Amino acid sequence: MTSPVAGPLNDVVVIDLTTMLAGPFATMVLGDLGADVIKIEPPHGDFIREQGPFAPDDELRAFGGYFQSVNRNKRSVVLDLTTDEGRMTLLELVAHADVVVENFRHGVMDRLGLSYERLQEKNPHLVYAAIRGFGDERTGSSPMRDWPAYDITVQALSGLMEITGEPDRPPIKTGPGLGDTVPALFAVIGLLSAVHRARRDGVGGFVDVSMYDAMLAMCERTVYQHSYNGDVPTRQANSHPLLCPFDVVPAADGWVSIAAPANKHWQKLCTVIGRPELAADERTRDNESRLANRDFTMSAVTAWTTTRTKDQILETLGGKVPVAPVNTIEDIYADPHVRARNMLVEVDHPGVPQPLTIANTPIKFADAPPTHLRRAPLLGEHTDEVLSQFENTTATFELEETR
Repeated sequence: MTSPVAGPLNDVVVIDLTTMLAGPFATMVLGDLGADVIKIEPPHGDFIREQGPFAPDDELRAFGGYFQSVNRNKRSVVLDLTTDEGRMTLLELVAHADVVVENFRHGVMDRLGLSYERLQEKNPHLVYAAIRGFGDERTGSSPMRDWPAYDITVQALSGLMEITGEPDRPPIKTGPGLGDTVPALFAVIGLLSAVHRARRDGVGGFVDVSMYDAMLAMCERTVYQHSYNGDVPTRQANSHPLLCPFDVVPAADGWVSIAAPANKHWQKLCTVIGRPELAADERTRDNESRLANRDFTMSAVTAWTTTRTKDQILETLGGKVPVAPVNTIEDIYADPHVRARNMLVEVDHPGVPQPLTIANTPIKFADAPPTHLRRAPLLGEHTDEVLSQFENTTATFELEETR
């Protein structure tokens, strides 16, 4: 049997019915924390397996970087849930699991005869988590309930795109798939809470996270801005509607972010840029004044930054004022912080002679060694292993079914 990753969840068994990004990201987090994540795949595998990117010397092409990144620390079992045999085997596994996670469209599991209620009959302690575009009718039926959704769909609906980009330019989605990964993290929080309750009270539960809901929750600022003063927030580039200075500014060789809305940071910044008088100037002495005179405030800052390189700015401001260069991925690979925090990790990749790099988990424990990540599984790599592991409990399950 493949040893699970050491971690606080190493006594938790997760049946992973997810695909694409939102669901696999959630179960990846659970696997990183030590849970035994059993990824159930159809005979043709998760759609993402074939999406790449592939290493140039990968002749096997069992999966690409996308699949590797979010499916590490999992075991793969192939089951055809459209058959009676596949559904029965899943029920046997679920009967002895702690958690089921799925991100199918609304109604898919019900039509397969594998609804939450059916699974709960087999395992009253089961925590069932669903991540869908618009939620589940068990917690509130949306008029968009049956619509498909992707990251860009919910970024648009939630208003995130409306406040991202340049003024008078088209809205822009964020680079990473926040419409998937943010709902995934909310789902992890919810299901871990439900697991705690199940172990305390002996009662499982249904955890429902709508991608749209999660992104709206993340855009909380726009909600209170509209409620409190009627604002309709829109795109204003990298500046902030409530804080100043809080922006990305040009350097002689690129861009840096500077945030000094607190007076103590503003006073330090004024001294460094050779404008100490601005700390007491009525136009810039506090955040409210600086917001009202944003152009004047930022012109003073950029007059200093544009004559200096990113390294010079960081050397002068680092540790005094919140400052950072706008990094490329090449910069990140060379960043001493990233190395010190072990945030880039090498994993084996079938079909490739050398290890390849993925992002590590940011969750670390002071009393535990760094997490050792296992590569993503081949399709069905652990089918025999997992079914053999549950063989004894399966026999018990079948006996109970005949009573």
